[in-house]
Amino acid sequence: MTYGESLAALSDPTRRMVFESIARRPNSVSAIAEDLPVSRPAVSQHLKVLSDAGLVEVRAEGTRRIYSVRAAGIADLRAYLDQFWDDVMAGFAAEVQNTEGQRHD
Repeated sequence: MTYGESLAALSDPTRRMVFESIARRPNSVSAIAEDLPVSRPAVSQHLKVLSDAGLVEVRAEGTRRIYSVRAAGIADLRAYLDQFWDDVMAGFAAEVQNTEGQRHD
């Protein structure tokens, strides 16, 4: 999946709450819905979008399906965001060097 799909999936506030819930603790749809102001069917729909974006994975535990954060999906999103952090830090270093150079002039 691409970082664009991840960002789009996380752009919905309710979907972010669902994602944050399973980031804290993998859980079933029913357990996730108990903690949120949305129905179980709505949670299922949000989980489908998150899964399609590669951010969530599911495993069977008896008759229950347990949802958890997909580490590889987070890694892709983090790599995208990290490139900006690297650019910000490089710009900061250049500004510090520029300021230091002006003090010595």
